[in-house]
Amino acid sequence: MMHISGCPASTAGALVYRKSEHSAGKLILGAWLTVMDKTPTWRPGSLTGNSELCFSFGVIADIQYADLEDGYNFWGSRRRYYRHSLNLLQSAIDEWNKEDSQLEFVLQLGDIIDGFNAQHKTSESALRRVMNKFKKLRIPIHHTWGNHELYNFTRDYLTQSELNSKSLENQIFLGSAASGQDSPGATAEEHYYAYHFSPVPKFRFILLDAYDLSILGRDKSTQKYQDSLKLLKEKNPNENLNSPTGIALPVKGLAEPQFVEFNGGFSKAQLDWFNEVLTFSDTNQEKVVVVSHIPVHPGSTESVCLAWNYKDALSVIHSHQCVVCFLAGHLHDGGYYLDSHGVHHLTLEGIVETPPESHAFGTIHVYDDKLVLKGRGRIPDKVMYYTG
Repeated sequence: MMHISGCPASTAGALVYRKSEHSAGKLILGAWLTVMDKTPTWRPGSLTGNSELCFSFGVIADIQYADLEDGYNFWGSRRRYYRHSLNLLQSAIDEWNKEDSQLEFVLQLGDIIDGFNAQHKTSESALRRVMNKFKKLRIPIHHTWGNHELYNFTRDYLTQSELNSKSLENQIFLGSAASGQDSPGATAEEHYYAYHFSPVPKFRFILLDAYDLSILGRDKSTQKYQDSLKLLKEKNPNENLNSPTGIALPVKGLAEPQFVEFNGGFSKAQLDWFNEVLTFSDTNQEKVVVVSHIPVHPGSTESVCLAWNYKDALSVIHSHQCVVCFLAGHLHDGGYYLDSHGVHHLTLEGIVETPPESHAFGTIHVYDDKLVLKGRGRIPDKVMYYTG
């Protein structure tokens, strides 16, 4: 096992959650099998052994703020606390600011404001309110883009906004694919929003653009929009492209239920770039955490909340030794799965569907042999060992 300098190994127990299989196209909540160690409630310094904390970072997903009364999700089955989500964000920031261990950064996993803001013409004011809260945080914030960002703004707008945190990227030479665009002549509308950074030696984070292939947020005249629409309609014959069932498929549903409008995928150019970064990390014996709004493993989410071409992303990940964890949002119930290649797939519970008396954010503490999640409210504590 590779060790980060100054961070010796440990022999602590593990907290593991595994989700049951589900049939394609159906929103069936899996049963949780819980295997707990003797100390499921974890705090920095409480683990046994010789582990030394390397660094920590915060995680939060699906805030979806809107200055609106409570509502419900697409299927009318889950309550959404649009206005109160801002209060939960503020309390998360307060907690991060006073934590004992020094945080390096926070990962905001997408859907920062709700799509209803676009209908009410309050997108900019809602984003301003949320970003004013984030400005109280004393550490950098890395933002991913979800479907709700793209309901509210064009990709060009997002590129020029505070939600573009690519300035925090580490610059390393990766060859022709390193520029973050499809070709030297690609316009801003054709770019994908992806970058990587290394907070400490031997550890790297890669943020992916799960809506690189999508009909959301792109000008209809662009080639990517046309290609994405063609693919989506080939896979989903429904009039309502947000539905995995509908009149066209009333019983069985879609064979590939992830092909709905509120999901997206990764272009070949982005996957080539992703592969180059992972090759660099393999060569330099780095451990890698991959970040995306949409999950890429069926075991960590419902089938209707997967990236369109999740199998292609998994193929890239599994062709390398360096990836230890894949972090995502999108599924507000959260999920977890340890895949056959030893990659931990962690899907964070969403703020917007969290009752006012609870919470949904976490801090991940990084050791040389594991990631330790200290969750708040709906997010349970987890210890995730590196298996490579």
